[in-house]
Amino acid sequence: MSQSVTVRVPAKVNVQLAVGAARPDGFHDLANVFLAVGLYDEVTVTPADALRVTCSGPDASQVPLDASNLAARAATALGARHGIAPDVHIHIAKDIPVAGGMAGGSADAAGALLACDALWNTGSTRDELLALCAGLGSDVPFSLVGGAALGVGRGEQLTPVEVGGTFHWVFAVADGGLSTPAVYREFDRLTAGTRVPAPVVSPTLLDALRSGDTAALAGALSNDLQAPALSLRPSLARTLAAGTVAGARAALVSGSGPTTAFLAEDEAAARALADALTASGTCRTARTAVSPAPGATLC
Repeated sequence: MSQSVTVRVPAKVNVQLAVGAARPDGFHDLANVFLAVGLYDEVTVTPADALRVTCSGPDASQVPLDASNLAARAATALGARHGIAPDVHIHIAKDIPVAGGMAGGSADAAGALLACDALWNTGSTRDELLALCAGLGSDVPFSLVGGAALGVGRGEQLTPVEVGGTFHWVFAVADGGLSTPAVYREFDRLTAGTRVPAPVVSPTLLDALRSGDTAALAGALSNDLQAPALSLRPSLARTLAAGTVAGARAALVSGSGPTTAFLAEDEAAARALADALTASGTCRTARTAVSPAPGATLC
């Protein structure tokens, strides 16, 4: 057995997040177009006497280190499937914003699954790993796959999406996090008494991705969770405005927030935009990244 295995996993941005009404099971049907972006966590698993989790990097103190950690749950789920005790030390080198709407926890779960699969030599197929991912959380399957994909159902049923170019992003990291369940509850509150249409993917958005056209993508971005995220965290409106004034082609809340995402024309524009956002005082820091990026990858 190898002494350790490390997997690199990307963050994501939702370039379309269309949300349907709450289902009887409490989830919402989605039309969720994911793009993996080049901000990464690294998950390392090493044989140990018992399951334990450690974390380093920005905001590591906010990451739970007990059995509730999604990476720990991933190791436990894979071990249970194959009759293996999940006695591993999982170390997460964190660079994806924590509780920021960029699927950092989901990325860590996908990374732990792939790393434990390699460490234990379980020989799991991609479909088996994706099924385990779906049981862990709606965003976990995409973290394994990466690239670009349309997620339907609650987001876990993936279809690859063609991307014809590179898109440049700036992500403004807010102080503190936002609870995804709380944002969905606020969505339900804001839409109570109205007819919520069934979520449908935008053909215009898919065409923009396929052609690699930044201007077309800027005009097609949408996020139905932006209004509830702004309702819970009104200060995000100032960040969105600051990025728009600084020249972003488009601005939106990333997923359930509170990270905000800004589409830039090119690499130089992204660097200038990140500097302007940092100087604006409306966010804690601003990070540049490109998309699409590969999914979970053995290092």
